[in-house]
Amino acid sequence: MNKISLLFNSLLNLVRHKSEPVKEFTDTDKFINAATIVSTTDEKGRITYVNEKFEKISGWKLDEVKGKDHSIVNSGLQPDGYWGKMYETVMRGEIWNDIVCNKAKDGSHYWVDTYIRARFDDNGKLEGFSSIRQDVTKIMEQSVELDRKNTYLEHAAKILRHDMHSGINTYMPRGLSSLERRITHEDITNLKIEAPLKMIKEGLKHSQKVYRGVYEFTNLVKKDVVLNKEIHNIKDILADYLSSTAYVSQVILDDTLPVIEVNEPLFCTATDNLIRNGLKYNDSPTKFVKIYFEGDSIYIQDNGRGITQEDFEHLSKPYVRKEGQKESGSGLGLNICVAILKEHGFEITCEKNEIGTKMKIKVK
Repeated sequence: MNKISLLFNSLLNLVRHKSEPVKEFTDTDKFINAATIVSTTDEKGRITYVNEKFEKISGWKLDEVKGKDHSIVNSGLQPDGYWGKMYETVMRGEIWNDIVCNKAKDGSHYWVDTYIRARFDDNGKLEGFSSIRQDVTKIMEQSVELDRKNTYLEHAAKILRHDMHSGINTYMPRGLSSLERRITHEDITNLKIEAPLKMIKEGLKHSQKVYRGVYEFTNLVKKDVVLNKEIHNIKDILADYLSSTAYVSQVILDDTLPVIEVNEPLFCTATDNLIRNGLKYNDSPTKFVKIYFEGDSIYIQDNGRGITQEDFEHLSKPYVRKEGQKESGSGLGLNICVAILKEHGFEITCEKNEIGTKMKIKVK
């Protein structure tokens, strides 16, 4: 006998003895009545009993619904034939289950995870129907809200993946190239625009790298998508990624860094976040971050304030920042970084040592 059948048997016992003193109830009876929404009907579907949880969520009292059928809480949102299929299922002696939208006395809707079965006597004659339900209204409302936000996210991903592609990778590079063809070195010197041009080119290069990361990350929004990975020399891809940053001179890339399979833009984005954290939360006059490989792991060592594994786990949660922290931030960077590394199948931990913080990314 499965767990649901055991619950229904206990429910039947509860209903049969509902008019008897409470001391006759078993612990399971009392548990079910306290934890679930309960109702029973006769063989014609007329309500014979509802418990307090039914009354509370529906707004209907037992004396108001007794003798009526469950159409009194029917929202009408189920498709044609829905309840007919339920009836066919329970009349075969099976338990029917689905999440149902009901309507309360005041006209509001609520959602319940519903189990229904038919009751038969020893001769197989139908006695009635029993139902137990759980209120899942908040879960369903959150699901609707999540679906709405996912729609926005998918639309934002489309804009980033397609509409921004032309601007960052086509129009801006062509415009810059056309401008450079039309002005001479003498013009650049006379106009004193060598530094601005360099900043534009470096900014465009950096934007293209960020775009590649965003492209790959938003690709994961799609269902059943597998992360695209290729074999890369970690030192080479990090050096290229960091080349246009203002802090490249503060990062030491060791020759021990391995050649492994990664998604280049996403791995660089995640590592860059750890680098920037190591430099940002750092009061040393000679800030640095060293990245090296040892055993089966990539290590990122900084000489900052240092955080423990417990701090790291707390700060890895979305929108969480350390109390009293003077630096600005959204509290999302570390959370996204950890998510990217997990998508790679890598494990990240950290320890606070005598120098600062040592991040460990286990890759093998």
